[in-house]
Amino acid sequence: MIIVLKHGVTAQDVEQFSASITEQYAVKVNAWYGEYSVVLGLLGDTSVVDLEAVAAQNIVASVKRVQEPYKKASRHFHPEDSLLNLGGGARIGGGALGVIAGPCSVESEEQIVDVARRVKAAGASFLRGGAFKPRTSPYAFQGLRAQGLELLRKARQTTGLPIVTEIMAANHLALFEDVDVIQVGARNMQNFELLKELGKMDKPILLKRGLANTIEELLMSAEYIMAAGNERVILCERGIRTFETMTRNTLDVSAIPLLKEQSHLPVVVDPSHASGMARLVEPLSMAAIAAGADGLIIEVHNDPPHALCDGPQSLTPPQFDALMEKIRRVAPVLGRTLSGAGEARE
Repeated sequence: MIIVLKHGVTAQDVEQFSASITEQYAVKVNAWYGEYSVVLGLLGDTSVVDLEAVAAQNIVASVKRVQEPYKKASRHFHPEDSLLNLGGGARIGGGALGVIAGPCSVESEEQIVDVARRVKAAGASFLRGGAFKPRTSPYAFQGLRAQGLELLRKARQTTGLPIVTEIMAANHLALFEDVDVIQVGARNMQNFELLKELGKMDKPILLKRGLANTIEELLMSAEYIMAAGNERVILCERGIRTFETMTRNTLDVSAIPLLKEQSHLPVVVDPSHASGMARLVEPLSMAAIAAGADGLIIEVHNDPPHALCDGPQSLTPPQFDALMEKIRRVAPVLGRTLSGAGEARE
């Protein structure tokens, strides 16, 4: 349930009214202070709340029942877009278009540092790289694990780019304390025990949509993280499994405006995994930005033919340069600011 209070209410009014609601109906009340109004979100069994009695209170402007089971992620409770700011120009959301780029997996210090330097020079504001790799085959390269995380930190030290990397299990959390943005991969989107543990951290979480999950299921997974206390969540559309076989997955472009309509959380798109083909990354990136995406996560490798993971979908640094130049021209037309690009090109 959402309660919008009248303009001009004081913090004391809000506190007293919230306490009375909690005492009378045994629900939790969260307050959001906007520029022009105060919005209260009621969590718990709101079926017992007397809608008319609440609406009759002098400080109440309107009352509305929220049907969505995801309350913290819902735009009804948080009307304005969330902005995640990691400093140094690295921002996602609130009109800032953040580009995350780097190899699928960290292979060596030389490789990750070289790619980090080149994607930063092109205008990327985050560095991605897999240290722990979930692979369909148990015989495929599984990543350098803890060593890979150390190499990512060296790349960050060299370039200043915040690092984004995937966690596989809750017992790895201690290794990720120095990671700037923790990625939850598609296969772990409904690993609820992991999500609850990530909710206890004060660190941005990039949550990828599962390859066969609905939009509501993605939002409910975000709710798990937020309900545990961490509201710094980024949603990622990375393509879903359909009957189409010409591409690795099918990019659900419609998910972007739908997620933006339903939730205040930033939405990032992964055109690399969505297509599995490097030549499709540019057009899918343009489509994602036009549809309202707050960012892109793109695989870039300095030697794709010899990559240990996902070479066919990885851009070379020159290809990424060309894509960023096109994004730089398109973003202002759509009222977007390319996060970090100015700093990178000075």
